[in-house]
Amino acid sequence: MSTREPWRYEKLTWPEINLAVQAKKVVVVPIGSIEQHGPHLPLDVDVVCPVGVAHHAARLTPDRVLVMPPIVHGYTAHVMDFPGTINIHYDHFIRMVMDVGKSLAYHGFKKIILLNGHGSNWPNLDLASRRINLETDAECSAVCWWSLITIDQEFYKSWRESKFPGGCSHAGELETSAYLYLDEENVRKDKIADGEIEYNKAESDFLWTDLMAAGPAPVTSWTASYSDTGVLGHATLATREKGKRAVMESARQLVRWIEEFGSTPKPPRGDHHDPKPTITMPWNQSEPPTRSGDVHG
Repeated sequence: MSTREPWRYEKLTWPEINLAVQAKKVVVVPIGSIEQHGPHLPLDVDVVCPVGVAHHAARLTPDRVLVMPPIVHGYTAHVMDFPGTINIHYDHFIRMVMDVGKSLAYHGFKKIILLNGHGSNWPNLDLASRRINLETDAECSAVCWWSLITIDQEFYKSWRESKFPGGCSHAGELETSAYLYLDEENVRKDKIADGEIEYNKAESDFLWTDLMAAGPAPVTSWTASYSDTGVLGHATLATREKGKRAVMESARQLVRWIEEFGSTPKPPRGDHHDPKPTITMPWNQSEPPTRSGDVHG
């Protein structure tokens, strides 16, 4: 291929896309948001981080993966009290992600990873990936980039210094470190300061949050109701070196998943009806593939 970065989906030609399909490449779709990240970080943190992880992973396995241009807008309604945040209605967001996934499936890509960079995208991406799995013949996996650094617990323990829960929630130790590594010149270093999640102070067994985990009874409301600055964590503990280690570890684990996911055959669907159904399955929005093999729904 003529491109210097053969994993960049948007830099390929249509004949090269055919070759990528034939090679059974896994497609990674970075998905983020444009939202506040306190006074010290730009609005694009949730885009820069998953894109950075995806491209670091692609450099480790350039023959196995394609990386799509990022979906930069996400579901951020609860953050609209902070200027600059852009919100996409959850239904529009889910439909957009599904349209991308279905387009990839139509062209022949059968393994798709949605690499998330924004916490409140997660329930929407979980639903979108489930529907892509049911409504196409492709397989789709959704994963948050920060979750990948928790797989190796020895690494995680060696990296994190902030308290749990709360120290790595939003614009805290992890995101600030990662941004320092990926785009240091755009960090307002003179404005780095810690922030506290008000409801974490109650030390409830039910309501608490951290980027890495949350209590069993979340109450997700307006961000400005529990933070004045938008910083939720220990940003002052962030370093560029931590960011490099976290991004590289996330990329390493993503490569492991790409290799496992890409080489595992899709399990066959079973149907235990007797007699067989006489109508198509009742779907809310669109039809799944028919038994005759129409995969385009």
